[in-house]
Order: sequence, then C-alpha cells, then structure tokens
Amino acid sequence: MSGIISTEDDLLAEVERWARAGRGVALATVVETWGSAPRPVGSHLVVDGEGNFLGSVSGGCVEGAVIEEAVAAIETGRAKLLTFGVADETAWRVGLSCGGKISVYVAPINAQLEALSGVNAARSKREAAALITELETGALRVEHPGEAALAEAFRSGKSGMAEGGKTFIDVHVPGAKLVVIGAVHISQALAQMARLVSLPLTIIDPRTAFATPERFPDVLLLAEWPEDALKKLPLDRYTALIALTHDPKIDDHAIRAALEAECFYVGALGSRKTHAKRCERLSDLGDKLNRIKAPIGLDIGALSPAEIAVSVLAQVIGEMRKSAP
Repeated sequence: MSGIISTEDDLLAEVERWARAGRGVALATVVETWGSAPRPVGSHLVVDGEGNFLGSVSGGCVEGAVIEEAVAAIETGRAKLLTFGVADETAWRVGLSCGGKISVYVAPINAQLEALSGVNAARSKREAAALITELETGALRVEHPGEAALAEAFRSGKSGMAEGGKTFIDVHVPGAKLVVIGAVHISQALAQMARLVSLPLTIIDPRTAFATPERFPDVLLLAEWPEDALKKLPLDRYTALIALTHDPKIDDHAIRAALEAECFYVGALGSRKTHAKRCERLSDLGDKLNRIKAPIGLDIGALSPAEIAVSVLAQVIGEMRKSAP
C-alpha cells in the first residue's frame, strides 16, 4: 500500500490544532519535484504568523524562504506557488549527491479549515481521503474513495498534480498496522523488526503463559481470544493479519475476520497439508481463501524463527506497497 506509512498526516492534525487555537496558519506543500529533490511530493511545512514551524519541504535548504512566504501569505490571505532550484553545493549539505528542483505551494489555511478538518476526521476513522487544492484560487476540498477521477491516486496512494497542473491531489491513506495471532518465537523476532520499519504491531494470544510482558516488552499485547480482542481492535483493509499459532481454535476466527474485513495481507503458518485442512474448515468463505499466504512468508529457505520473521515481514511489505486503499 504505497504511501500508507505518513508522518505528514500528523502535521495536518497540527495545522488544524493551531488554527482552532486562533493562530494564523499557512501550509506549504511540495507539489512537484525534478531531479534529486530533498523531499518527496506531498511533504508539508506548517507555519504560523510568528514564523514558528513544523515539518520540512526541503531538508533545510529552502526552508527559510518558504517560511517568509508563508508568513506573508497569512498576512495577505493569498496563496503562492514557489519554485526553487537546489544547487549542487546546497544539495550536498542536505545529504544529496546532486541538485534538483522543487515547486512548493504556500497557502493560508484558516479560512478553509473545513476541508482540512474533513481529511483529519477521515484519518481518525482509518479511512482514505484526499485534500484537493485548486492552485489558481487556493480553494480546498476533500474527496473520498469512490470518485472515478481519483481512482488512480487512491490506488497508488501517491500525491501529485492533476488536470494539467491546475489542481494538486494530496492523498492520505491510513498507516498500515500488523496484528499477529500467537505470542510465539517468530512473533518475538517480528516485533523487533516491525519496530525498525515503523509498523505498529499488536499480538493476540489467549495463552497467558505465552502472552507475557517479559517475553514481549514494549508491545501491545492482548492475552485474549481473538474473537474478544478483535472487538476492541477492529481489522480493516490497511491491516496485515499474521496467524502463527498452528491452533485452529485460535487462528481460524482471526483468519475469517481478516478475510471478511479485506485486510491487505492475510498469512498463516503451517504446511500445505495444514493449510488444506484449514481451507476445509473455512470452506464457506469460497474464493476469499485464495488470498491467504500459506505457507506464510517469502520462499527464502528460512529455518530459524528470526529468518521466518524476515520472510514474513518482507512479504507483508511487498503486499503493502502494491495494495489498493
């Protein structure tokens, strides 16, 4: 699911908080890049009338100029499109090997808080949304999946220009999360690896001898049956469900729930023979069973729990990057 892991979303929430607190606020957004640009399209910088700021549009090399323009936009109420060439020597200072060019759209936001609030409301419910900017007027509106003209943007999760450069589509999709069924050795390694790639992870296992804070420090751990735990932690299409217990009494309900929720990844540990029996038990799900990755993980010849965790996480990331929101 491309673009579904985004700290830029947190900045949009901060824009709304600043504006509702009575601060004049402008939002700067990278709308186009060429060459070795410091920050990708869709990156944000939020600035208030005093020049306080959060975020980044260039890794530091043009931030000063953007902040000045943002303060001016707050005072005049007018949006502006800025273009910067990042010279080779400047690019080196921000960690690049060559120069590039970026276009940054700077717009005052207070008068159009409703659209921004709509995007933040969608995010709070783990729903996809896009903030559409009319570049000539600065007008904002929010769109949700279902609009045919935006189908590709939501499919890819990538922000970008549209309508021949007349509008900018700022796509926001919920961040991916992992729900692991089974507090087993593989889960211990998987929890550490998921943290390294900033994927939130929850482990569910009713066996209290397995599901202990000592075995899983700093992990959201639910020592409950999946049918109870998933009422508190509903699955959605931005969730990867990883079933690792080998026990049908524990795994089957979670797998069923994941397929019905259209999770972007559903994987289950076990041999092909074990999986065939699993499919018999869940036969009423029909073709949905074809979505289960079983045996789980990429075929890399993994043997140890840590190696299996690597293969599983790699498979999850592969599905995440190509999934549609």
